[in-house]
Amino acid sequence: MADSIPSQDQIRFAIVGGGISGLTAAYRLIKLQPGASVELFEASPNLGGVLQTHSSGDLLIEQGADSFFNKLPWASELCEELGLADELIPTNSGERRAFVVRSGKLHPVPTGFVVIRPLKIGPMLRTPLLSWSAKIRLLCERWVPPTPGIERHDFDESVASFATRRLGKETFQQLVQPLLAGIYTADPAKLSLAATMPETIQEVRQFGSLYQASLAKRKDPEALASGARYARFVTLRGGLGKLIEKLASHLSEGSIHCSTPINRLQQDSSSEWLLSTRDGTQYGPYQGVVVGLPAPRAAELLANTDSHLQQLMQRITYASSAVVSLAFSSSQLREKASGFGFVVPTVENRRIVAASFSSKKFRGRAPEDQFLVRVFLGGALQPEILQLQDDQIVELARSELSELLNIQGIPLHTDLVRWQEKMPQYHVGHVQLVAEIEQQVEKLAGLELAGNAYHGVGIPQCVDSGNKAARRMADYCTKLNH
Repeated sequence: MADSIPSQDQIRFAIVGGGISGLTAAYRLIKLQPGASVELFEASPNLGGVLQTHSSGDLLIEQGADSFFNKLPWASELCEELGLADELIPTNSGERRAFVVRSGKLHPVPTGFVVIRPLKIGPMLRTPLLSWSAKIRLLCERWVPPTPGIERHDFDESVASFATRRLGKETFQQLVQPLLAGIYTADPAKLSLAATMPETIQEVRQFGSLYQASLAKRKDPEALASGARYARFVTLRGGLGKLIEKLASHLSEGSIHCSTPINRLQQDSSSEWLLSTRDGTQYGPYQGVVVGLPAPRAAELLANTDSHLQQLMQRITYASSAVVSLAFSSSQLREKASGFGFVVPTVENRRIVAASFSSKKFRGRAPEDQFLVRVFLGGALQPEILQLQDDQIVELARSELSELLNIQGIPLHTDLVRWQEKMPQYHVGHVQLVAEIEQQVEKLAGLELAGNAYHGVGIPQCVDSGNKAARRMADYCTKLNH
């Protein structure tokens, strides 16, 4: 980092929130406005938000997201721009499949089934995850009429309603719900189809059914290849924390303020922005501020600036979760674990949401003679799990794994992280709500929002969010100074 002290007439930007969205916004502003001062404020001691990589001996543990979907270009492009392209590694090709728990046993997700779309009928008919009545019901999907009103541009409904009506209740319960839980930790009865899978709405509009849409996709090799979505996920050799480190290295010395929670944001008489902490420390003035915080926290900052915007942002709710990483000696597994992990349907009445086999998924995560697994608990459907003590959560994860994977003995290493209210819940109406929020933000000169609360929860969408916020801010300041 180079030392930098803002001059009297230098453009000054503040970024509130040091996760991937805020760091990307800071990096992009430095590139777009090389003469400007860019300061970043983060409430916690560490940058990165939920992207935290932890090393323990020969173990490389991702405490949050462990990879990103490279079909969406923004994160891959950022890695290339930062000189990290050669560090990107794919998932292990020999293990690319996931499992679903049914009656205490693990069964593979049918080939070609992607969250809500069965691209191949044969595997659906052969899977033991569904009864024959459910399979017959699934075959009838082609004759289920589109939802009334689906032709409207603002159409929305819950994923549970859509999937149950089109695929049947059992297919929803055994496949759609657990796969969605592994992505959104959400209640599918509230989860917005328009916000999470808008392409599905478009397919039904165009083809009339998911079956007819799947016939069209079979002619597209890329669509079929993406049925095995794991082939399109990548990570960094040394963990995603390397991306955070690289972004932070582009900020000037002294411009990163960790352990500095901002609790108030207001404009002064000249329409510049002032930031305040709870103890009264004030920073600024800034010509522009990018807020990359969870929506409820961002709403708190804006309480004295725009009460209507505050109320809109408070309508975006969040779920909490816990991630337990456990390492075992390979000799402790009585049966060979295959694939990348498993998801657990709510109807199974178990206390975990999913498990990801880190040492199977990516190389270099554990020694060859060890098995590293991450267990996910909590979410919107099991919030009570987060009320347990740390040792209770770890033991819960261990006991469930022991039963499902036939693992004997105690783990060689355990790691627990709690993510309190970190996953935004895209409820029905989310697209319209975000449009209202963005219209209101446009009225506040020099303010931009970024983060996973608005247009997608994945790393690529967060990078895109930070980039777009920075570009709008740079355009605003260019016009301001001409």
